[in-house]
Amino acid sequence: MSAPSAITLHDLSFEWPDGTTALHQLNGTLTTGRTGLVGRNGAGKSTLLRLIAGHLTPTSGLISTTGDVGYLSQTLTTEAGATVAGLLGIEDTLSALQAIEGGDADVRHFDAVGDDWDIEARADAALNEIGFSAADLRRPISDVSGGEAMLIAITGLRLRRAPITLLDEPTNNLDRPTRAKLTEFVDDWQGTLVVVSHDLELLEHMDSTAELHSGRVDVFGGPYSQFSEHLEHQQAAAVQAARTAQQALRVEKKQRVEAETKNARRERAGKRTQASGGIPKILAGNRASKAQVSAGAMRSTHQDKVRAAQAVVDASDAKVRDDEHIHLALPDPGVPRGRKIAELRDGTRTVTIQGPERVALVGPNGSGKTTLLERLVHKSGSELPAKTTGELLIDRVGYLPQRLNELDESRSAVENVQEAAPASPAGDVRNQLARLLLRGSTVDRPVSSLSGGERFRVSLARLLLAEPPAQLLILDEPTNNLDITSVEQLAEALDAYRGALLVVSHDLEFLARLSIDTVIELDGRGALKENAQLFE
Repeated sequence: MSAPSAITLHDLSFEWPDGTTALHQLNGTLTTGRTGLVGRNGAGKSTLLRLIAGHLTPTSGLISTTGDVGYLSQTLTTEAGATVAGLLGIEDTLSALQAIEGGDADVRHFDAVGDDWDIEARADAALNEIGFSAADLRRPISDVSGGEAMLIAITGLRLRRAPITLLDEPTNNLDRPTRAKLTEFVDDWQGTLVVVSHDLELLEHMDSTAELHSGRVDVFGGPYSQFSEHLEHQQAAAVQAARTAQQALRVEKKQRVEAETKNARRERAGKRTQASGGIPKILAGNRASKAQVSAGAMRSTHQDKVRAAQAVVDASDAKVRDDEHIHLALPDPGVPRGRKIAELRDGTRTVTIQGPERVALVGPNGSGKTTLLERLVHKSGSELPAKTTGELLIDRVGYLPQRLNELDESRSAVENVQEAAPASPAGDVRNQLARLLLRGSTVDRPVSSLSGGERFRVSLARLLLAEPPAQLLILDEPTNNLDITSVEQLAEALDAYRGALLVVSHDLEFLARLSIDTVIELDGRGALKENAQLFE
């Protein structure tokens, strides 16, 4: 017996203000329980979640849900001065409680509290599970790491206890212990949960897998590994069916040609016999008329067979996926093996990055990895212990920040890339973006309307078009918001890069694919430790 539906989509369509279609007449049902929503970058996963959550309004069609919806965006945006309580979503409730305790009996305060008179106690218990407490409720969000902020926001959704919760890339910026804690939350989640993620381990904890592909939502009753295996078998059968259909079409076309050839020979033979006077003209005419009728019927029959065979080919080809591949050809920056690239220091030791070395910078959430990179690249990041610092020893450095905040949200992908590469003609920029599967009107839309994966590709294009090419690429959590296939393709491209590489990532599988030479751990107290055995 299948699980009851929690979210139903009926002819759902959405267009961006410039007329670009994001979703068109989408139909489907997401069931109760835990569902992993997967699909290629740009398929519309984040847009779909925003529509279900009510953050966007459909152009047409309907969305029905069985209850209120809680939503976690893939990019947390907080106002200046935001606090832990605000990120939890309980700041107004706490303020109302404080006003009531102070003697203010305004009805608005009671409405704000509702049934949540114990919210501070529940918040304290929930925060304790992630290493915080009620004492941190007024703490500025700017004091916590990106991973900690993500976990606090998820904790807020647990406190809300909405019947339906949507999580968009919840493992972004989470270290492995924190990911394990998130997995515990997922396993014990009350209500319906829909998760968009490229984290294969998290997707294994789903009851079902829904794929957004070619304008459809197809649901498979099982975790991602089972879905992937099912899809592989399905595609193998589809490819075989397409080959068989093509062979049948060739046979029908050959038989039609052979039949037409025989008919033409008969016509020529009949004309020769009539011309020689071998039979009376009336009889010859009757035979010719009958032959024409017979030939017409035969021609019509074979044409029908060819059309039917072609229809089978078209239907079979439609079931075979032709998923495109990101083609990243990173230039050789010519880094000599003896060249010193950068130095990282903690006051006691100095770690040197030399030649085309591949370095992974790891450490728990809040240890200061991103801040160290900011200090290294921009000479900023004063909140990091002063003894932890670094120095770049070359000028040709490409930096991909975690939040992709170097992009101008109001400008298009082409404009953003041209700003970083003013000497590159617009045609070259478009070609480079096309190799990253960003084509057509997508590259002319404001960056603010692009998916997380599309935004990442725009940022990556800015690095790739740098001339001369960067001798050191610094990437901070580059797999954030990328679909599973894109993560694999990015690792493949970076594995062929001949420059130096400094990568911060909590995705150990991704790091392992990069053939990392050195692992440096930042322990949160400003101490650096080399640990080349991390993957063994």
